[in-house]
Amino acid sequence: MHPINSLYKTKIMYLDSAKKAEIFGKYGKSNTDTGSCEAQIALFSYRISHLTEHMKSNHKDYTTQRALKALVGKRRRQLDYLKAKDIERYRAIIKALEIRK
Repeated sequence: MHPINSLYKTKIMYLDSAKKAEIFGKYGKSNTDTGSCEAQIALFSYRISHLTEHMKSNHKDYTTQRALKALVGKRRRQLDYLKAKDIERYRAIIKALEIRK
């Protein structure tokens, strides 16, 4: 087996389907609720924290930096939408995820 192929097979993904189901179950209506604002915001927050940790040790990784900024923007737009639709749900998700506003 080629050494590069063995490297890819041993790589562990940081976000598997079980972790997604856990996030959706905690913040959404059910484990399969992928569409609610709260579930999407929670998933974005998890991915943002992962990329932030990556950027601490790889500060010249500009592709990841760009992706991180895009994710923060997506989360911000979801939060703005939720704030306009239902301020109580917005306040609850901000408090649960400890997002500073």
